[in-house]
Formats: sequence, C-alpha cells, structure tokens
Amino acid sequence: MRLLPCLLAALLLIAPGPPLLAADSRAIRQAVDEFLQKQTRTLPGKATYSIGTIDAERLAGTCESFDVALDSGAPPWGKTRAAVRCHGGTWTLRVQVQIRVSAEYLVIARAVNAGQKLTEEDLGRQTGELSDLPANVLIDKEQAVGRTAIAALTAGRPLRADMLRQANAVQQGQSVRILGTGSGFQVTNEGRALSGAAVGQVIQVRLNSGQILSGVVRGDGTVEVRF
Repeated sequence: MRLLPCLLAALLLIAPGPPLLAADSRAIRQAVDEFLQKQTRTLPGKATYSIGTIDAERLAGTCESFDVALDSGAPPWGKTRAAVRCHGGTWTLRVQVQIRVSAEYLVIARAVNAGQKLTEEDLGRQTGELSDLPANVLIDKEQAVGRTAIAALTAGRPLRADMLRQANAVQQGQSVRILGTGSGFQVTNEGRALSGAAVGQVIQVRLNSGQILSGVVRGDGTVEVRF
C-alpha cells in the first residue's frame, strides 16, 4: 500500500504540463486577433480592425501563453498599439493595429452661447468614423445634457468633452449646509459659498462666525469639510 503514494508522486512529476507556445509571428498574430475580436465587441457602432507587421525574429524562448492588452495610454480606436507579453518568458512585443469604428456621435444642433446649460434640443447625432474625430468626442447624451458650454458653440460642430463643464451645484453667495467630519465625529453648520462649484469640486465657505473653510461639494449641495 505504501507504493501507491510513491507511484502517484512519480506520475505527477512526469505528467506533461500545458503546451508551450513558440514566439513566432503566426502565433502572436492569432493571439492579437483573438484579443481584438473581444475588444471591438465593447465599442460603440460597427468596428473593424487590421493588424500591422509582426517581427518575431528577435524574440527568444517559449511562452506559457500570450497576454494581450492595449498598450498603456494607447487610444481605444484609430492607430493604436497592442502589447503582447510572453507569460512565463521575459519579452513584451508592441504591435501596431488600426481599429476603425463607425458610430453615432453628438453634434451641436443649434447655436449655443457661452455659459448656457445644454438640453436635449441643443444636441443632434451624426454617423461617422470615430478615428477621424477627436478622441474625446461625445457619443452619449447623458454626457452632455445639463452641462454648461465653456464657449459659444456653432451648429453642426462635433461635441467634445472639453467644450463643456459640469453645471454648478452651488452658486456664489448661496447659503449652504456644511457637514464637518473627522475621526469618530460629525457636525453640521451653515455658511455661505464664496464661489460657484460643481459636484466634486473644492469650494470655500464662510461661516456665520466669519471663519472660512474649504470643503468638497456633494451631490445634494452639501459642502463636506474634513478635519
């Protein structure tokens, strides 16, 4: 009976592990292709892609698998890069790819003045190639409705994120509730906003005593001050 554990251990030692992958261009291209198939399913509209030249001659050794992801800081579409890492090896290869996405994006439907809060009536849609447009073009009305135009916008322009700012949740001179929080305690007070600010922005408020505090505007218009 003592032979059984020894036999099992021996079998485990000689049992084959997962097949190793050679660092050849065809195998790497297949890994990149499989990654892009999954990646493009999450993009808006209709997406197509092409894979650039892969030169694997300088790569050495075998890999347990290929881990593929968009390179750090690479745009999600247009001319971009996929990073292929040899899992179980030492190399990472960057492959040029081009992802083309035909989808609807937002445009200005009518002239908008600087400081004007956008409504659905201010927005239209066009279909085009997203890689031919700025990377921060907006595609969802929820990203624009209720936000304020930083400058005057003319009809027909593609709408970008940097053209808008979040509408102020607190206006200058407004009376606000102040929530002071610290380790194991919470206090409330009243004050007056010294400037306007959107949710998540830091604002200064003046207490009735004259003291000035800085806090963060919350979704309900409360200013949270941490001590």
